[in-house]
Amino acid sequence: MSKEKVLIVGGGFAGLKAALLLSKDERFDITLLSNEIDFRYYPTLYHVATGGSRANASIPLRSFFIQNNNVKLKQGEAISLDRKAKTITTQDDQIYEYDTLVLALGVVTNYFNIPGLKELAFGVKSIKDIEKLKNHLHQQLIDDHKPDLNYVIVGAGPTGIELAGALPDYLKHLMKLHGIENRAIHIDLIEAGPRLLPRLPKDTAKAIKQRLQKKGIKIYLGQVVQGETANELTVNGKPIQSHTVIWTAGTANNPFFSQNGFVMSANHKVATDIFLQAEENIFVLGDNANTPYSGMAQTAVNDGEFLANNLIRRKDNKIMKSYVAKQPITVIPVGENWAAVVKGQIRIYGFLGWLLRQSADAIAFHDYQPWIQAGRQWLTYYGSEETCSVCLQSIGTLKTR
Repeated sequence: MSKEKVLIVGGGFAGLKAALLLSKDERFDITLLSNEIDFRYYPTLYHVATGGSRANASIPLRSFFIQNNNVKLKQGEAISLDRKAKTITTQDDQIYEYDTLVLALGVVTNYFNIPGLKELAFGVKSIKDIEKLKNHLHQQLIDDHKPDLNYVIVGAGPTGIELAGALPDYLKHLMKLHGIENRAIHIDLIEAGPRLLPRLPKDTAKAIKQRLQKKGIKIYLGQVVQGETANELTVNGKPIQSHTVIWTAGTANNPFFSQNGFVMSANHKVATDIFLQAEENIFVLGDNANTPYSGMAQTAVNDGEFLANNLIRRKDNKIMKSYVAKQPITVIPVGENWAAVVKGQIRIYGFLGWLLRQSADAIAFHDYQPWIQAGRQWLTYYGSEETCSVCLQSIGTLKTR
């Protein structure tokens, strides 16, 4: 009896989860196609950007399948879909066949056609982005022997807030390593909307705002970015002098879907049915699907698990279950030892919230790895990583004292 060919495109939370679960059933022949060689753990990218170990947010995809011969891991960027031939073609002209196609491609950065942003702003959505930002922070201190006049973070969503909370202490740490006298650090958080975190309750947004202000972050709401040059950012017609603008404000659905004729909803997500099916035997998961909590990591994990279980049910000639959206628990760290936790009517702020965030990361790693491996991965949070020669020399000197 021939195996069902399942092609999963995207090695993020949803795609990886689906691949791992389906790989336990030998009736499926699984190919996982990803344009990245690593699994990117988005919740800790801000931590890597502020001195944490790269290993905390980047795990080689092959490590999940070392003892698993039922998944073929391939690298490539999906470009086109041939529905009649049931194939996906990649940018390097590789062709992959499928009986069932699972699309979990993630989102791309959206600069809203604002002049200068794409060329000049820094990002924190990939390890490559982070390395570019960190190199800039270090080089600036080497060249100018002082911090930037203003560090500007655009976007007061979870990523922008997490980064804003961690950046002040990191910059102070860098100045110490570079032998620079302690100076005041100015960090602006710019948001076009009327408040922080519109998806969260107002009281939570207020508590997070107070925490940021306590850490010296200046918050500007209702402010629209209009352009960036090498020396300044224009906001509501006024210039802010800065060589360090970090863009966390916008994402857009992967262009693969519009380029390949998928039916899109009003919010530019892919329209799916009660089985997360966009078309016959083509399923769309995670950030790409028009579901209530699309865009959150827990939702992507749940989508991957839901679909894998449903495909197994279908193989068993059972009726597939209907999708039920689960409201995720929201945990947002704002600096060391403080986080806001929201679950329904429950609110937890402060150090206890921080402990819950650490526990959540351990559980999240266990979603993909056995407990021993997940524990080792979780411990990478306590590692640090710098490549700057000045910092490495300073760290070496401190260790020998």
